[in-house]
Amino acid sequence: PLKLLQPKIVPKRLRTSQRKPREPQIPRSLIKEIFRHFVKMPVTRDAFKVVEKCSERYFKQLSDDLEAYTHHAGRRTVEAADLEVLMRRQGLVTDKMPLNVLIENYLPLEYRKLLIPVAVSGNKLIPSK
Repeated sequence: PLKLLQPKIVPKRLRTSQRKPREPQIPRSLIKEIFRHFVKMPVTRDAFKVVEKCSERYFKQLSDDLEAYTHHAGRRTVEAADLEVLMRRQGLVTDKMPLNVLIENYLPLEYRKLLIPVAVSGNKLIPSK
């Protein structure tokens, strides 16, 4: 007897891309805006590419250091104290230049209100912990 031909079953491919997963990046426009704010002069494209690469490496190292401090403390969440320790080690925060002064000098008022506790009526601190 003749065997009926059966269609050959082809396994479905998973729709995964062959590309490597990309790490999140800081938008180029943000880096450019911050850099232009502090430089206050024209910057060539080649120089900006170097600045962009340096800032990416800086933030990668910064996040790795914060992760190490958090693991060392036996926690899974980065806290403000970790960032302050890192800034002290980098020499940005000293006894003469505390973190609150840096916040007041470089951040806009909206962020200052979020980061620096302020006493309001009723002896309540905002932001509360």
